[in-house]
Amino acid sequence: MTSTIAQAGNAAQAGQESDIRRHELAGFLRSRRERIMPEQVGLDRGSRRRTPGLRREEVAQLSAVGVTWYTWLEQARAIQVSAQVLDALARALLLDPSERAHLFALAGALDPAPGTPCPTITPSIRQMLERLEPFPACVQNSRYDILAYNRTYGVMMCDLDAVPPQDRNCLWLAFTNEDFRAALGNREETTRIMAAKFRAAMAEHLSEPPWKTLLGRLRAASPEFREVWERHEVVAPVGDRTKRFVNAQVGQLNLEHTNLWLGPSAGPRLVSYVPVDDETRLRLEKLQAFAQASAPVPADF
Repeated sequence: MTSTIAQAGNAAQAGQESDIRRHELAGFLRSRRERIMPEQVGLDRGSRRRTPGLRREEVAQLSAVGVTWYTWLEQARAIQVSAQVLDALARALLLDPSERAHLFALAGALDPAPGTPCPTITPSIRQMLERLEPFPACVQNSRYDILAYNRTYGVMMCDLDAVPPQDRNCLWLAFTNEDFRAALGNREETTRIMAAKFRAAMAEHLSEPPWKTLLGRLRAASPEFREVWERHEVVAPVGDRTKRFVNAQVGQLNLEHTNLWLGPSAGPRLVSYVPVDDETRLRLEKLQAFAQASAPVPADF
């Protein structure tokens, strides 16, 4: 009798966990669908669009699944989802590597291609990064993950190619990587503002594992971050501004920082740095030459 009761209790708990997971998956899919503009995936916006982002039928079309089936997913119905379908959804919704991992975790499925590049980084975006040389440029998301970068950016603050992909995050590097920290002009103010922007952005992602994992890693690794984080400062994303960097190869760089949003303001952005004086322009050309000699192939992941 005791064994039967225990089994029934375990089954009930498993059922409850499965229900929670389905609702989390539904909410995650809906949030990602609503952040993508039709033109980002080659669709016509039209004049009668009343909902933000994509429609359910458009996601179904892009991922080659039935509209009813996809609707059931967003309604948290108890249906089975294959790894192949999850892969198609991840591509259709332009998920970055962390978001893709979260999708498969919520679905309780094994990712057949965990190293799949971020769909946001299209061939045209890669070409744009290359064409901006010698100006440093990269693509980041609102979590400060560096999704792609050109050669000059890859050596401007540290050797990014030598940094493990999971650590290519500006906030992480600003608090834990000595080379990156040494390159930041006015480091104390810069790191404080970055942490404040991260706190403001995280308000919309409090339950998402990639955000919670990054926050946990930072708090465990950096007493400085813990102290800054406890101030509870928040700063909204700002427009262009001048920044100063001290590069180990060419010296001080005075650069105008510009964000080009690739979607909604909470999504990925192309970050470029344009010289504000002739000396910086010359130094960027030298830095580009150094980068080409040390890393002939631009990096992305």
